[in-house]
Amino acid sequence: MDQRDDIIEYSLYNHHSEEEGKKLRKKIWKVTLILSVVTAVEVLLGALIKQGSDMWLTVKVLFIVLTLLKAGYIVLTFMHLGDEKKVLKWIILIPYLIFMVYLIFIGLTEGAAVGAKM
Repeated sequence: MDQRDDIIEYSLYNHHSEEEGKKLRKKIWKVTLILSVVTAVEVLLGALIKQGSDMWLTVKVLFIVLTLLKAGYIVLTFMHLGDEKKVLKWIILIPYLIFMVYLIFIGLTEGAAVGAKM
């Protein structure tokens, strides 16, 4: 049986110190805690405030804002955008932010127009 010498097993080449491993685990726990707290706030708001309430519009806006914050945090953390220079972050994020604002605007204005016709 021939063995290929062009295949590298990258898992055998982890040269991290214990200190780097501790930092990485601490970062993972921090990310997990932040995302869990934001999700818990969303669930509590949804459970405590009902759709017919006067506060429902505020809750919907909060859901949108919290979801966008979670998405941005995930991109900054897991896609390593947080490690880049500030200019590059904004060059990447601004088109997405503009697109999200546009989608929210369309959803709110068209949803209101459909609701008014019924």
